This record gives sequence, structure tokens and C-alpha cells, in this order.
Amino acid sequence: MRTNHIYATVLLLASAVLFSLGVYKKLHPRAENKVFQIAVIPKGTANMWWEVVRKGAERAAQEENCTVSWNGPEVETDREKQIQAVEDALIKRADAVVIGPNDYKALARPIENIAGKSVPCIVIDSPVAAEKYDSFVGTDNYKGGAEAARLLAAAIGGHGQVLVIRFVQNSASTDARDAGFTDTIKKDYPGIEILSAQYTLGTVEDARQKTIDLLERFPQTDAVFAVNHPSSVGAFKGIETQKLDGKIRFVAFDSDPILLDGVARGKVLAIIAQNPFEIGYQGVRQAARKLRGETIERSLPIPSMTVTRDNLEEMKKLYPQALGL
Repeated sequence: MRTNHIYATVLLLASAVLFSLGVYKKLHPRAENKVFQIAVIPKGTANMWWEVVRKGAERAAQEENCTVSWNGPEVETDREKQIQAVEDALIKRADAVVIGPNDYKALARPIENIAGKSVPCIVIDSPVAAEKYDSFVGTDNYKGGAEAARLLAAAIGGHGQVLVIRFVQNSASTDARDAGFTDTIKKDYPGIEILSAQYTLGTVEDARQKTIDLLERFPQTDAVFAVNHPSSVGAFKGIETQKLDGKIRFVAFDSDPILLDGVARGKVLAIIAQNPFEIGYQGVRQAARKLRGETIERSLPIPSMTVTRDNLEEMKKLYPQALGL
């Protein structure tokens, strides 16, 4: 009789343990070995640079046993479409959001809303005027702009006149590159004058046309710096249109096959190249780690690279994806 009582007690305890585990799993589904759904929201889907980010994100998803969705505006100036993509991700109950905000101010509230839903949020590429996100993964843009200034200054002997081809207003990453370039010129190279710093509409064609207009307005221009992929490709095409390639010293920010060819031919002095593959990869990896309950870095800087004619072939072999090849 006593033995039966012991057996009954053991069975009751075992049942209680199993029941507790079942309840825990229902209340904490992430405790199970589930496949996390991570929404990746780029600044724009039509830009080659973001396609490389996508490849990095997908590689990380494979390694971390996650799936990623890819949804965002076609052009980087469409703030409303990106805000809608955030809302769609929350409606579809994404486990985490990885986002490259295309406007420093306009995306602040949507990103705060992600935190309000207790959904991990990783900001990539460009900072945002919000505090409630889990990690930022991106290039040190100010430092990259400063490096561009030093390269151009050395090429024109510390004296001359330069143009800056900007991107769109309130793009924090490109504004930081502009600031790094401008501050360094003003502080370290008093013999160099910045003739004009022109915003564009965010497209290659608009950057090309604005570069042409500026070169016609300022025929004394010695050098040009452009702050990102569309502005760099557009500025280079504008310089070519005016038949000034090789005469005007040009530094681009972000890589493209057209710009790499320009480096090879001596028409582009240098490219300050980000590593978009690594930015996408680490963005998704940070999200997966956060979902697993691991401690992640508040800021994870991704180094930029300088590509010149001297190291071009080596860089193409070492970093083909980062260079958009």
C-alpha cells in the first residue's frame, strides 16, 4: 500500500513537471527551437548597394537558422513607403526587424513603435533620431569622409577648389560623410576652398545633371567628392560628359563596376568603399543573437576600405561582394 502511494506521488510530480514545461513553452515560444522570422527593411530596393546588403542578410539567415523577408521602398527618398514596410512587418508578427532608415527624423517614431511592441530592432547603415533600438551596425561615415578629404587634398597639393555632390537631406549616413569631408578640409587644408555642396534628388541622373551644372558654373574646379553610390556614379558620369575625367580629381563613396573601371583607367582617384555584405550579414546576426537571449553590442562598426589604382586588383580578389562584383 505504501509502495503504491510512493508511485502515485512520483506520477503526480512528473505530471506537474510536464505540465509546467508545456505552459512555459506556450508562454515563451522562443524557448523552443523555432525558426525566427526577421524582417529586413532597406532604404531602397532599386539600388545595387542594397542588393549586396540583401546577400549578406540572407547568408546570415542561413547560418542562424532564420528566414528573412525583404520589403522596402523602391527609391531611397520614399519615406512613407518605408514607414509602411515597418507597419507591415509588425502586422505580420516578425520576430525582429532590421532596418536601414532612409530619413533620420521621419523614421524615429516608427522605430520607437517597434520597441513598443517588444520586438528586437537592429538599425543598419544610417543612424536615426531614436534611442529605443537594440544595436546599430554600420560604417564610421564621418571617418570615411575625412579620409576622402585627405586623399583629394594630397592629389591637388593642398591648394585648389572642390565641389561636394551630396545625397538627399536628412540622410544621416551621407550627411556624416559630408561633415567629415568638410570639417577636415576647413581644419587641415586652408588652401582649399569648397565652392559648393549640392544636394541631389537621390538618383544617378539627377546627380549627373547637377554635377554638369556645377562644372559649367565653376570651370575652375580642381576636384569633386560624392557621398554615396547614386551621387558617385552620377557625378562621375557628369565629369565624363564634360570631358573632364582624368583632369578633375574625383573621390567616390561606395563602389560600382563603373567606378572600379574608372579607378583602373586613372579617371577616379579613389573609392571609399563600405562593406554592404558585412552590414547585412551582421545586422541579421545581431537580430538572431538578441532573439536567442544573448547580449549584443549597442554599436557594431564595420570598417570601410580605400580602393586606389595601386591596390585595385588585390581588393577585387579579397572583397568582390563588398565592391559589388
